[in-house]
Amino acid sequence: MKDQQYKIIISYDGTGFVGWLAQPDEPSIMGALQNSFHHVFAKKIQILGASKTDAGVHALGQVAIFKTDLAIEPKKMRWAWNKALPESIKIISLESNDQFNPHANVIDKTYWYYFSSEKPSPFFARYCWHYRLPFDEKLINKALQVFIGTHDFEHFYKGDDRVDTIRTIKNISFEFVPAYNAYRITIVGEKFLRHMVRRMVGAALHVGAGKIDLSEIKSALNKSASSNLLPTSPAKGLLLKKISYSELGSSSSGSGSRIS
Repeated sequence: MKDQQYKIIISYDGTGFVGWLAQPDEPSIMGALQNSFHHVFAKKIQILGASKTDAGVHALGQVAIFKTDLAIEPKKMRWAWNKALPESIKIISLESNDQFNPHANVIDKTYWYYFSSEKPSPFFARYCWHYRLPFDEKLINKALQVFIGTHDFEHFYKGDDRVDTIRTIKNISFEFVPAYNAYRITIVGEKFLRHMVRRMVGAALHVGAGKIDLSEIKSALNKSASSNLLPTSPAKGLLLKKISYSELGSSSSGSGSRIS
């Protein structure tokens, strides 16, 4: 039987994983998905994901594809596969789709970052950064707005394998979420660099706490200053909310999640 391509949307708690990409002898989201599929169906698959989330980063709407010659209804495949996955990973949807490419026709990706000024609830602590310094909310929001637009994020990127570090941030919002007694930063853009969101958040919070000046963010974006003073916020507060595509109805979102 000819291989059929499937599109899946996955929700996961990244705590305890080395990230999305499979690593030898290390627990990864991709590895857990591939190994559990092989365990249930005795078939090996190779998964291609839309975003390479780092160690400790969570997702509500990660998007991926895989191919298999397994002759089974998508609904039954998802049910059996989910039963074999750890509680920290859930396949939200699974559908046959031969044309879809998770890297093509991306409109934007939406990330959430949670932080709190007080010790978080034990039921939310693994998804939230306890920022212990006193801060000014208005200054944090002012710093976040500086990132909107097209900039060179070289100083907000960890690594040296990217020639092009120009990225466009479409929108950033900042709000308090009473249900979690925590703040949520929403960042929307088409593409992101490694640690980019975490460095943006860390820099904005340090501006709010008076640890660095707003001008230092502007200088870093203009590449007229180094990134030595720009902190990287912890991975635990970062969550890939959804990925939107140009095709109608192709937006990903983790419905029924406990984080909203």
